[in-house]
Amino acid sequence: MRSEMNYYKFSRDEWATFHAHNFASVSDAELTQLRSLNDMISMDDVKKIYSPLRHLIHIRYRDYQQDEYTLSQFIGVPHHPHPFIIGIAGSVAVGKSTTARLLQLLLSRAYPDRSVQMITTDGFLYSNAELERRGILDRKGFPESYNMDLLIHFLNNVKNNSGVIRAPKYSHQIYDIVPDEEEVLDHPDILIVEGINVLQLPSKQPIYISDYFDFSIYVDADPALIEQWYLERFGMLLDTAFTDPTNYYYQYAIGDRNEAFQMAKDVWRDVNLKNLNEFILPTKNRADVILHKTHDHSIDEVALRKFN
Repeated sequence: MRSEMNYYKFSRDEWATFHAHNFASVSDAELTQLRSLNDMISMDDVKKIYSPLRHLIHIRYRDYQQDEYTLSQFIGVPHHPHPFIIGIAGSVAVGKSTTARLLQLLLSRAYPDRSVQMITTDGFLYSNAELERRGILDRKGFPESYNMDLLIHFLNNVKNNSGVIRAPKYSHQIYDIVPDEEEVLDHPDILIVEGINVLQLPSKQPIYISDYFDFSIYVDADPALIEQWYLERFGMLLDTAFTDPTNYYYQYAIGDRNEAFQMAKDVWRDVNLKNLNEFILPTKNRADVILHKTHDHSIDEVALRKFN
């Protein structure tokens, strides 16, 4: 273990000693189903990284429930539980979605009588038509491309346990908000919120999005590696899009492949890397846990915040 600034840092093997002997059962088929396109995750990752992480979340969740009950006793009101919210942040193509889906599965196994739901902040992007109207379609993913008022309102309703809550639905296949479709949250006990912007301070807002979180994770990697993963994923999307004219990537799949990859490299450099350096990476040290990835998406180090 190393101690740096506000974090304790553990190697993969050191982190694996924290409760890994009691990891939840997950099948190879389930891992295959939940991983993102070019993400890699193994049963060894479940045992050494995610099982201890699940146990840490269990401790935080138990303390959160006790604190809620104690507060209700103090002010003399009936105890009404509120959802425990977990935020997962990181760059495009770093593997946030895989982490979110695996944690949802592990927590569902740990709490079979609780509702563990997940949502991505992609649904709070403005539609492509609205981004074009505002002249910022080329800045999709940057802070100004999100309807932050709607996201804050949504999280406030979730945290206050305001019943069935609906949110816009985003599709990576059409690269846009899906008309007339919604994500529905029905009284979650635990909610996982995944997105590049979940640790950011919204413009003109007095609070961070993460002020609604009870636990937060940042998935980290060297930007050069993330670019490699981004381009690998782009190639896989081309391989699957050429038969579907409704797919956003169809136009690139049927065209010149070299030109398509040059476009993807330009988007990485001018949009995703710039967004990472200016707005995403600076929020890393707001996370409770930082999962650092290296080659082949392997997590080689876990950082745990000292103070909360």
